[in-house]
Amino acid sequence: MTLVLIHCSHANIKESRTEHDLTRAEEIVYAVKGMARCEGRRVAIFLSFVCGLVSGLLWVPSAVADIYVYRDHKGTVHFTNVPTRPVYRPFLLLRPYVRGLRGKESAAFDRLIVAACQRHGVEFALVKAVIKGESAFDPTALSPAGARGLMQLMPDTAALHGVANIHAPQENIEGGVRHLRMLLNRFRGDLTLTLAAYNAGAEAVTRYNGIPPYKETQEYVQRVLRYRESYQRNTAHAAPRTSSPYAAK
Repeated sequence: MTLVLIHCSHANIKESRTEHDLTRAEEIVYAVKGMARCEGRRVAIFLSFVCGLVSGLLWVPSAVADIYVYRDHKGTVHFTNVPTRPVYRPFLLLRPYVRGLRGKESAAFDRLIVAACQRHGVEFALVKAVIKGESAFDPTALSPAGARGLMQLMPDTAALHGVANIHAPQENIEGGVRHLRMLLNRFRGDLTLTLAAYNAGAEAVTRYNGIPPYKETQEYVQRVLRYRESYQRNTAHAAPRTSSPYAAK
């Protein structure tokens, strides 16, 4: 399901700051004020959209229903559930209700992870550890750099692996597992190099002939490896067990 919401103009509350300066508290205030200043018909459309979208969650457990917002330089507030630009931020007024419909570390994602792992011969514990390290199991996660979804795919990476809806858990996991498979093949199954490449890019790993000297990447690799070890101990079912789960396919 792909839905894009209306744009609401509210010239009366323009400020000199740009959309990048909009704080998380302000985005709610401006959005609500903006809706109040929209035509009544548009407000009704917005409310109908929200009700329908949240209701849909009750029937589709894996759906992504966060609404995103940003205010442009003209003072127009843009709402969408399919963010296409890094300037969009989650509309936090709704987030508590959406998060109430899913668990932070829900086993609901396990079925999707297992299926993708079976298709591409990647270890279940590794993929789940990457998801925990990347997004803490939040399908709506959006990094400052523009990485999105459970496995924090950059738009270019998502396009490379045929991901159309980057925030949809099934597509995001499929794209992320495909990317891990590609990196495992490239680095001959070396987990530390694969994870470093997932975080910092394969070219950086090749350039430094190992884990790049980035504190963030070094800490990321160690953190995800710890998560993986924990999932290996505590997870009863894993992805396909083969003699070499990282062998090139």
